[in-house]
Amino acid sequence: MADPKLKKAIQNGEFILAPGVFDLISALIADTIDFNALYVTGYGTVASYLGLPDAGIATYRDMVERIGQIVKQTKRPVIADADTGYGGLLNVRYTVRGYEDVGVSAIQIEDQEFPKKCGHTPNRRVVPLDDMLRKIEVAVDSRRSDDFMIIARTDARTGLGLDEAIRRGQAFAKAGADIVFVESPETEGEMRAIADAIKAPLFANMVNGGRTPLLSADRLKELGYAVAIHPAIGFLAAGAALRKAYSDLQKNGVTSKDIELYSFAEFNELLGFKDVWDFEKKFAQVP
Repeated sequence: MADPKLKKAIQNGEFILAPGVFDLISALIADTIDFNALYVTGYGTVASYLGLPDAGIATYRDMVERIGQIVKQTKRPVIADADTGYGGLLNVRYTVRGYEDVGVSAIQIEDQEFPKKCGHTPNRRVVPLDDMLRKIEVAVDSRRSDDFMIIARTDARTGLGLDEAIRRGQAFAKAGADIVFVESPETEGEMRAIADAIKAPLFANMVNGGRTPLLSADRLKELGYAVAIHPAIGFLAAGAALRKAYSDLQKNGVTSKDIELYSFAEFNELLGFKDVWDFEKKFAQVP
């Protein structure tokens, strides 16, 4: 079930800064750092699992199994991307219950047409407002615990303009969404206008190289935001590190001193090998 600490922290005015995780290695490492939540990124999870773009290709089953394993293996509340709810209203109900069952603390559902696209790429289209409001109604009705939060996202800014995005965000809050997410504002001024107009906890998406300016947690809190995710930092950092290490190996025939590596001993500890070794000593007569 949902971890009540996340909702309580937001209600108490604590700012939530969540790094993007996309597989178990990234999640285990992020969990060792003092964040108050983790964010399972759809873009990164689809990329690491399928090697494909975040364009509505992954299914509910692809995502919930991986998200559930991340929740199981980490200690911090998990916020998870659920795209459009993976279909119509019945799919939304099934998705909400499935995410809640695996222990997610907040689910993010958006108003894009299916198949959806990454919120910082072009050519996104949104469904009629009433259709999204019905999804929010279903999501709120389907959850079993009030600690499980519904994040409602609109992608209207890019195609329909800021005023329409704000109108939708206001409607999402009235429909019962716990947190409102206006995707891809393009200036700090737009972010301020969103915060001034929507009276609900707000969600900021800080994508390295994306359409929205990167602001510090302190600045976002000043503007009136409650949550900031940095979904791309993990897979972009991992990609750069892997390219550097693999290129170094190909060039030199062996890892050079220029490459910084996680120590093998620390990685064994991260993955829980100590428990395996203790078990073997106890039951398998391993000295």
